[in-house]
Amino acid sequence: MTSNNTPSQSGSAAAPGQRFAQFQPDPAAKAAVHAADRAHVFHSWSAQGLIDPLPIAGAEGSYFWDYDGNRFLDFSSQLVNTNIGHQHPKVVAAIQEQAGRLCTLAPGFAVDVRAEAARLIAERTPGDLDKIFFTNAGAEAVEHAVRMARVHTGRPKVMSAYRSYHGATAAAINLTGDPRRWASDTGTAGVVRFWGPFLYRSHFHATTEAEECERALAHLEETILFEGPQSIAAIILETIVGTAGVLMPPAGYLAGVRAICDRYGIVFVLDEVMAGFGRTGTWFAADLFDVTPDLLTFAKGVNSGYVPLGGVAISGAIAATFDQRPYPGGLTYSGHPLACASAVATINTMAEEGIVENAARIGADVLGPGLRELAERHPSIGEVRGAGVFWALDLVRDRETREPLVPYNATGADNQPMAEFAAACKKQGLWPFVNMNRTHVVPACTVTEAEAKDGLAALDEALNAADAHTTAGAAGAAGRVL
Repeated sequence: MTSNNTPSQSGSAAAPGQRFAQFQPDPAAKAAVHAADRAHVFHSWSAQGLIDPLPIAGAEGSYFWDYDGNRFLDFSSQLVNTNIGHQHPKVVAAIQEQAGRLCTLAPGFAVDVRAEAARLIAERTPGDLDKIFFTNAGAEAVEHAVRMARVHTGRPKVMSAYRSYHGATAAAINLTGDPRRWASDTGTAGVVRFWGPFLYRSHFHATTEAEECERALAHLEETILFEGPQSIAAIILETIVGTAGVLMPPAGYLAGVRAICDRYGIVFVLDEVMAGFGRTGTWFAADLFDVTPDLLTFAKGVNSGYVPLGGVAISGAIAATFDQRPYPGGLTYSGHPLACASAVATINTMAEEGIVENAARIGADVLGPGLRELAERHPSIGEVRGAGVFWALDLVRDRETREPLVPYNATGADNQPMAEFAAACKKQGLWPFVNMNRTHVVPACTVTEAEAKDGLAALDEALNAADAHTTAGAAGAAGRVL
């Protein structure tokens, strides 16, 4: 894939790729941005002296570019959040119009755009999740969902799965099931952890999806019984586990969790921060499994992060708890007008332009078949998982043993195979989403068929770097030496 492929933008009034075509490399601006960043910006999840952030000059549709004029096909959707693509003109215009009319107002007032955003979200959530509490991001949405569940039930504990990510604020990080939790885990946060289903690396010695589902549900219920059902306020699950590997739950699992929650009076929380708003080819991933939680958290794709926004969709029963009793929580910027305006524009544009349907079609016709075809030729691909524009490749050293390409939470030299793969992607003009031994294929929901195929071609080339670290690759190299 060359660096001058023309980007596409659904709904754009200008010719596709016009912003990039007009861009002129600017080394002086690059140097200034880099210097200011290194002098003053403290970056997330990073050893500050070991990183060198790439200065970015612009973005449009499925692409972004640097000050040297290198353009990247964004197969990460940044942090799996730019569902409507970069700089969608209808969303940009809505923010500009709202800024000229009413920039901000405290959350205690009724505001037209806030009410409309809530209505549009509630119209698409499953079941009776008709009340919307707005937050600034997904982590805060999880914080408030947990608080609602604890107050509603009067119980202290919340259950969450290993292989999960729920955010970096106090309760959310303790609920998270990956190494980012370790430095902040108090051990006294009232969190009980369990193993969710994952047949490819089963903890239950299962050989079929049905066995994995049955045994995972039995494990969950047994954990509840040993913890004391009367002490458990909520179970929180990502509908489809995101950062930890795009883990698709087996048929019947989420319905089984719903039944267990009902049996013991436990609030069922689905975290759709990453999977929601078109990512899976449906408005919410819950639609794929015909399940309705009591609380549903969202953020990211609700407005593609153009202005920070998240929230909790609340069932009638839990909302009624606070009819006469004040809810003990709030945020200065809850339902911020600029954020809500961008959400209204995003949701309406996605509906008008068939963007959710596009995500479903690209997944079924291009990404799914294309990734499975790559797996036939690349020994580093152990498993292909996903739906819509939400996919992952589980990269391995050996397909028979399923040994991951790099160890769990690898750093430095141990992570070299994945670092080489990521560098090979970028050399091909593809910006990947890499986590541990996986690469996620998560372009915008607006991605075109041509762009998706370009991305697959770049992956095809970059996977050679991963293949070199497999047992098959090592054997081939040894044969060539002989």
